[in-house]
Amino acid sequence: MKYKSNLGKNILNPEYMRRAIEEARKNLKRMDGGPFGACVVKDGKIIALARNTVLKNDATCHAEINAIRIASRKNKTFDLSGSIIYSTTEPCPMCFSAIHWARIGTIVYGTGIADAGKIGFNEMKISNVRLKVLAKIKIKIVPGLLLGECNQLFSDWNKLPGKKLY
Repeated sequence: MKYKSNLGKNILNPEYMRRAIEEARKNLKRMDGGPFGACVVKDGKIIALARNTVLKNDATCHAEINAIRIASRKNKTFDLSGSIIYSTTEPCPMCFSAIHWARIGTIVYGTGIADAGKIGFNEMKISNVRLKVLAKIKIKIVPGLLLGECNQLFSDWNKLPGKKLY
C-alpha cells in the first residue's frame, strides 16, 4: 500500500524507518533510554535522526522530541512543514503534540503505543488517531511500517539485564 503526501511524493519509505531503527538500537548498548528511534525527512532527505535519551535525566527526551529539536536547529525554525517523521513506535501524546506544533504533516510508525505498554513502559493508552480526532487536525498517520523489525527492538531490549522502565 502506498501513501502520498500532499506534494504527491511517496511517503512510505522503509529506508527511513530502518535509519530510525538503527538509531534506536544504540540504546541496546548505551542504555540512555528505551528502544525508540525517530527520523525526520523533508524533500527526500533526512534532516534529523535521534533516539530516546530519557535516562539521561530528562523525561521529555523522547526520540521524536529529540529529532524535532535537531531538525529545528538545523533549519533555524520551529516550522517543519512538509516534513515526515518516521518513529519506531507510535508517538506518545507529548510527542504527538510536538509533531503538531512543529507542523510536521505525516507520522509513519512501526509498533503501537499498546506494544510499548505490554513490555512495561508507562504509556498513556490513547492512540494518535484518537488524538487527531480530538484535536481536529489533518495530520496523516501511517501505522505498521516494518512492524516486525520494530517489534524486534522491543524483544531485544526486553532481554537486556539492567534495563530501566519509565
